[in-house]
Amino acid sequence: MTLAAPIEDMDDAADVENSFPNDLYAHAPQTTAFNKLRKRLLRQVRQAIEDFNMLGSQKRWLIGLSGGKDSYSLLALLMDLKWRGLLPVDLIACNLDQGQPNFPKHVLPDYLKGINVPHRIEYRDTYSVVKEKVPEGATYCSLCSRLRRGNLYRIAREESCDALVLGHHRDDILETFFMNLFHGGRLAAMPAKLLNDEGDLFVLRPLAYCAEEDLAKFAALMQFPIIPCDLCGSQDGLQRNAMKQMLSTMELQMPGRKDRMLRALSHVNPSHLLDPNLFDFAGLTPSPKS
Repeated sequence: MTLAAPIEDMDDAADVENSFPNDLYAHAPQTTAFNKLRKRLLRQVRQAIEDFNMLGSQKRWLIGLSGGKDSYSLLALLMDLKWRGLLPVDLIACNLDQGQPNFPKHVLPDYLKGINVPHRIEYRDTYSVVKEKVPEGATYCSLCSRLRRGNLYRIAREESCDALVLGHHRDDILETFFMNLFHGGRLAAMPAKLLNDEGDLFVLRPLAYCAEEDLAKFAALMQFPIIPCDLCGSQDGLQRNAMKQMLSTMELQMPGRKDRMLRALSHVNPSHLLDPNLFDFAGLTPSPKS
């Protein structure tokens, strides 16, 4: 399945704000800069959906909504495309309340009701499990993420969804690639589309081409009610923070480097790597001499 119309055929954002069927753009500025940012993000999301054939025969997507800038932006952009008739799937937003201290339980339900989005708020106290299992002083993020993902898979099945849709973006993919390269000794990133281990659900990342900086600007201009990710007192591991800093420094010194690295991940030449399981080096034979 392909998306219907080219992105250039979309109405200007100012027209959208006057006609969108709910309050999604109620707080968005009517400026040329915002219009260009929104259209760029929409174009990148549509390109990722097409490049990785995210639609297929799917009918219903579960959007993981954490309350951070990325997942809010993901929901808004997908809703925008759906309203235009460019995303023929049903969308349901889901937040998993994991029992972190001081989690503001009213924020997401109030926001989702205000913009009239089908949603499900699920409570599972995985925070207590993480506190019990993770040694004092270590970060909770890895185990917390695995428990969250398992619950989201369950909820997707219960809601008859074909896919779980997540808000990981270009910078997440690059950071994961370098973490695997430097610490895991393997060439692997974060795929834009995959099947879960059970083989019954797709995991999709439509923001794969979107820059974190653009999403942060979009979220701020849209005035999303952001929920901080450190309510539990833990932060991302030092390895990911180091990769983020390294990439930021490279981008500052050589603008456009992140986009080039992402393109490199889409243009792999197996014969110029060193994996005999990926390329048949043993089968290489010279042409007969004349």
